[in-house]
Amino acid sequence: QVQLVESGGGLVQAGGSLRLSCAASGSIFSINAMAWYRQAPGRNRELVARITSGGSTNYADSVKGRFTISRDNAKNTVYLQMNSLKPEDTSEYFCNADILATAPFRLYNYWGQGTRVTVSS
Repeated sequence: QVQLVESGGGLVQAGGSLRLSCAASGSIFSINAMAWYRQAPGRNRELVARITSGGSTNYADSVKGRFTISRDNAKNTVYLQMNSLKPEDTSEYFCNADILATAPFRLYNYWGQGTRVTVSS
């Protein structure tokens, strides 16, 4: 079994910062792309940032220059540093990863359970 566990969400004032973490665990052979998505109530889930196994990144236009995605391959962990937070960043944030698992041996897309970020004005 493979699990993604997020942490780091919470309540912050506008202009503040938060750092989200997502650790993958279980029967992992390798991890390809990792990403952060978010979903606000009544809205579709949207891609926030994505990072490949080689470190290439892409961001949603709404977070460019404010958010930074990074990963520690030795720890099977992806991070999202969020600076200059705005009330419109309030959402549930989900970790996502393409993982080649070993038991059974297959490539599959996994989701974390989500972590809540609330930005007050």
